[in-house]
Amino acid sequence: MAPTAKSPQAPINVKLLLIGNSSVGKSSLLLRFSDEQWLPEDESSATIGVDFKVHKMDIKGKKVKLSIWDTAGQERFRTITSSYYRGAQGIILVYDVSSRESFDALPRWYSELETYVSDSVVKILVGNKVDKEFSRQVPTAEAEAFAERMSSLFIETSAKTSVNVKEAFQEVVERILDTPALWEGAPGAKTTRTDGGRGGVPGGMQVVGASEQHAEQGGGCNC
Repeated sequence: MAPTAKSPQAPINVKLLLIGNSSVGKSSLLLRFSDEQWLPEDESSATIGVDFKVHKMDIKGKKVKLSIWDTAGQERFRTITSSYYRGAQGIILVYDVSSRESFDALPRWYSELETYVSDSVVKILVGNKVDKEFSRQVPTAEAEAFAERMSSLFIETSAKTSVNVKEAFQEVVERILDTPALWEGAPGAKTTRTDGGRGGVPGGMQVVGASEQHAEQGGGCNC
């Protein structure tokens, strides 16, 4: 009798949330990571509410299915996006290294995290747009020291040139996998949505570009 084939390893479901001011490049980072594409700023538009992508990867011998939520940075959407913190295991806070304003806004974003997520959630501070080194306004050392004070990982990236983009996502997922309490039997570990990613979300909101088909087609914008 032939031996029974082992069932394939079930993927670990991980929910990540991208937050930060508008125009820091959150959607561009997600598009570069998931589809290896980049849209020039003059060809992209601001995210309305929340966008969503699914990405699968292998890390440390484990299969991981990422549900990545890209939130709008505009103030008028803050009440809309607050519900999307629920069940997140990793938070990616993005600022623009050429925008002091986007960096100075980070304490407000961290204050929001204190309200909506537990201390065990993995956080990484990402300084995007290092391709604009000539117009840098935030020194690397200053940002790194701030990240350390906020108990966050830190990395600088460029969605345009792809520098450190994959590494940023991989680093936060690796830290999540090193924290089993975040994904072993935790609420939301089996699924981060109740609608199959096709529209209905907490509060009855509609998600822009929320289907997996959309995720595979590279929907996203440079918010």
